[in-house]
Formats: sequence, C-alpha cells, structure tokens
Amino acid sequence: MSISSKPELQILAPAPRKVRQSLAAARLRKHADFQRAYAAAGRKRRSASMSWFLAPQDEPSGSRVGLTVGKVIGKAHERNRIKRRLRDILRRHVELLPIGCDLILHPHRTVLTIEFTKLEAEILRILQQANAEQARANLTVPRRSRNAESVS
Repeated sequence: MSISSKPELQILAPAPRKVRQSLAAARLRKHADFQRAYAAAGRKRRSASMSWFLAPQDEPSGSRVGLTVGKVIGKAHERNRIKRRLRDILRRHVELLPIGCDLILHPHRTVLTIEFTKLEAEILRILQQANAEQARANLTVPRRSRNAESVS
C-alpha cells in the first residue's frame, strides 16, 4: 500500500485563510494617538452606558480602538474588570471596527453591573453607528471637493 493512498497521510493544500486583525494589533496605546483622535473627533457621542469618540486617521492603517477608564469610575480592580469585559467583546467583533478610523470608548460605572449580553449588544450598536458615520463621511468628502472646485 502506498503512502499516498491513506487518506490521513495525503498532503492537501492549506485552506485559504481569511485575514483577521487581532485586537492587540488594533489597540490605541500611545498618549499622542489618543490626543490626536480627540482633536480630530470633534464631538462626543453617548450611549446608555458609555461615551465614545470616532476620529478619521491621518494615514489609514486599519482599525484602531482605545479604552479609557478613569479613576472616577472606581478602584483599580473595578476599572480592570471593566476593561477586561470591553476587550473581550471587542475581541469577538474586531472585524466590525470601522476601517481607517480610531474609536475611543469611555465606559461609565454602569458597565460593571450591566449584563454581559446587554453590554455586547450596546457595543455592537456603537460599532454599527461608527461604521455608518464613517461611510457617510466617505461619501460626503468627494461632494464637498467637487462643489468647492465648481464655485471657484
């Protein structure tokens, strides 16, 4: 019996992989990146248990997300728990992050007590709104430039 006739020993080409960005690669870490995103974001958006900012990147480099949990939220172990919960949800849905934008989430204290499924639903709603805003911004930029050229 030849080696190639055994199904478990046959060499098959690997299946093509879907490129997926990891959350670790998509996180905002530097203070300067946060400051630039705050300046470019313009306004703060609010949801039931958090505030969030969406800023276009100067040089699009994929999706990035930042989490800020201030000391006013609670003690260190509470802040860490909030960040762990948010990172877990974002890790599950990293492909939904708006491409070419920085998203910064500011959770409120209620994130500690809210059910995980409700928190996940809220994050998904925020990601949908962020993607919709980013799509609107991409559509309106060319219109403005054409109008500006025709007026001159």
